[in-house]
Amino acid sequence: MAESNFIDYVKINCRSGKGGAGFLHFHRDKKTPKGGPDGGNGGRGGHIVVRGNSQLWTLLHLKYRKHVIASNGVKGGANNRTGADGRDEILDVPLGTIARDFESGDQLFEVTQQGEEFILLPGGRGGKGNAFFKTSTNRAPEKTQPGEPGGEEWKILELKLLADVGLVGFPNAGKSTLVSALSAAKPEIADYPFTTLVPQLGMVYYRDDRSFVIADIPGIIEGAHAGKGLGLRFLRHIERNSVLLFMIPSDSRDIKKEYAILLNELKQHNPGLMHKRRVIAISKSDLLDGELLSDMKKEVPRDSQDGNPVPVAFISSVAGKGIDELKDILWTTMNS
Repeated sequence: MAESNFIDYVKINCRSGKGGAGFLHFHRDKKTPKGGPDGGNGGRGGHIVVRGNSQLWTLLHLKYRKHVIASNGVKGGANNRTGADGRDEILDVPLGTIARDFESGDQLFEVTQQGEEFILLPGGRGGKGNAFFKTSTNRAPEKTQPGEPGGEEWKILELKLLADVGLVGFPNAGKSTLVSALSAAKPEIADYPFTTLVPQLGMVYYRDDRSFVIADIPGIIEGAHAGKGLGLRFLRHIERNSVLLFMIPSDSRDIKKEYAILLNELKQHNPGLMHKRRVIAISKSDLLDGELLSDMKKEVPRDSQDGNPVPVAFISSVAGKGIDELKDILWTTMNS
């Protein structure tokens, strides 16, 4: 994913269609000079609809579409003909897209399935024709209704990436290098913080033609839940991953403290993340000799979930050390 191609947040102005007016008409023909009312109802205005599309992975196609306008409904006709409905405007979005109201910030819905549709902004209802108002005491009503106006509101669409494994770690923890080693993805890799500015997805091929998706989330720093660093913009992507893989480099000054900070940032962002399965990977372990490796194992956090210890793997993405073992751990954790 190139930075210029990955868009996970758009603000759009939506205008749904106005309903068509009801029609005022009385039936007339050669045999019926004074027939009854037969004015039809107007058609509804077009909706603004959001539809899930599994072939999309970004909101890029909506980035420059600031105004989405549905057409108006058509007024009713004679002979009780109902006017045509306005054409709906359908916005295809990736699975994992959340719609929010811009004014309140409230979540409206989340798109999770292919072809799933939600009305983002409904069109106005069509007005009633005079035939609707005919009664036993009023056989020639001249009353009709105008169509309801459409709505105009700003909406927010946010994307949460869907992946089996999400990488969590400080900048320069080796996450992008691991994604490159595990999959065919080619993220930018460099020796400076925040090399990864957009989430990266990679397909990891496992044994017996099985596979899973791994997501490299831009680095987290202390205070990310409050907006520091890349902050809240990317923390939401972690919410849709089945397993969280915590990456901590072997040259960290304090492995336990770094792990505790990462956990706290996730907890402060969304306490529900504490219930996701976790795996710890100590990266850059090719820098450790036998004695240092033995000492390092004593420093690894003795964390547990549901009474079971969190699995730990010592890896080196550059040297290929522990990569197959990590795949086994991740697959087992995902399917446990």
